[in-house]
Amino acid sequence: MTGRIFTADHHVYDLPELLAWNVTHTGTVPCDSYTVTFVYRAEMAPVLKMAAGFSAIQDGETMLRATVDEYTVDLGAEGVTATVSGRGFAARLLDNESRPVTYQDATLAEIIRCHVIPYGISCAEAADVRAGAVFTVAAGVSQWRALEDFCLIYGGFSPRFSRDGKLLATPEKDQGRRLRIGNETPVLACTLREDHYGVLTEALIIDKTQNLTYSVKNPDMIAKGGQCRRVIYTPGNRTWSAIRYTGEYQIRKSREDEKMVMVTLPGNFLAFPGDRVTLELERMGLSGDFRVAEAENVFSAGQGATAILTLKERG
Repeated sequence: MTGRIFTADHHVYDLPELLAWNVTHTGTVPCDSYTVTFVYRAEMAPVLKMAAGFSAIQDGETMLRATVDEYTVDLGAEGVTATVSGRGFAARLLDNESRPVTYQDATLAEIIRCHVIPYGISCAEAADVRAGAVFTVAAGVSQWRALEDFCLIYGGFSPRFSRDGKLLATPEKDQGRRLRIGNETPVLACTLREDHYGVLTEALIIDKTQNLTYSVKNPDMIAKGGQCRRVIYTPGNRTWSAIRYTGEYQIRKSREDEKMVMVTLPGNFLAFPGDRVTLELERMGLSGDFRVAEAENVFSAGQGATAILTLKERG
């Protein structure tokens, strides 16, 4: 893999051969992230001081487009090395707060124009979504939260970022990519975790302004003996469909981490968030169709390349 630096004064610099690296794809929040380590040379000092952007490139294809958050230079037994790390472009929206603003009958295109484009992010895809009501962005809310809230409430999906750093403000699509992990697959490690902590049995939505209440229950968790209710107060400008969706979203969000499988395989960039994985591991009693939620790709000169896939059941 090649690491490429983009400086704030619009220069491009290819890093020397990488000694070690870690590239993690989530597609959303928490952000994509990376860390790369390489042999340092004194002439790199002005480049690293001005480093603002980063690309990870393998076989001519961009695997990650990201910001630069930090660099370090270390002198040790192996000589002088430098490490650069950062996050995906969602970080630009997380790091910037929005002014308080109220929209009347806003569209997703308008939200993107006001809360995304000014931060140097281009949009590859945007759904045709309209609020049909008042949409309020509170003071102190990040630009990411403004965008995500609009997409969730009125579109029923979370925005994502492509590997080349472009916004995908549409429901997740099946790209047709498939990975099968069976008994014959060289699995280096596998962990199954099922955690009921924090999984809601009920979300009670209360709108005191309109004197409305709406209860959404999770029958699966109730059948397992769970008891975990959340009471959510919503602003008075929410429509009935938005209030109902708030409850359904809270239930669904609490279930996201209920069952998780982490599989470590030899190689890198075997799958990406949103890809489908069929598991057939009889030794662990694991079978079924899963979605890649996170893909961590690690390389070091001593241990080679491995991919750690975090899988969640398809909803």
